[in-house]
Amino acid sequence: MSVKEVRTSPEISKTLHATAVALNGKAVLILGRSGSGKSGFALQLMACGALLVADDRVHITKQDQFLQAHAPDTLPGHVEARGVGILKADYVQSAEIVLVVDLETAEKDRLPVPRSCSILGVNLPVVRRVDAPYFPAAILQFLKSGRAEL
Repeated sequence: MSVKEVRTSPEISKTLHATAVALNGKAVLILGRSGSGKSGFALQLMACGALLVADDRVHITKQDQFLQAHAPDTLPGHVEARGVGILKADYVQSAEIVLVVDLETAEKDRLPVPRSCSILGVNLPVVRRVDAPYFPAAILQFLKSGRAEL
């Protein structure tokens, strides 16, 4: 993951090699190496009602204890579909990041222990890739209602 960190007062920000989509103002940050399927996964979520925030590069700013995802100034509202080309997409300028999806690692547990990561000092829940057709729907449901704490 390529990270550029910039300090501005009072916010802290960075740009990540990632993709982000949002539903009702809540964003999922999709992480993975080049070719891991970030854009393809975003397209699946968008087909189910999510809106693009940014593809390939996501600018993140910290405001209080929340992170906002923004599209960089270049190519807002565009998403790559391998083998098809660069597509125009409905998008939002920014959204609060509430979940990170890690496409690098497959989830093996049926009911995994909750995982988290820290970005700019803010802890966020992490979900690993699930190789099942319901995975995009599960992520959208997470954005809508969160995960049950049992």
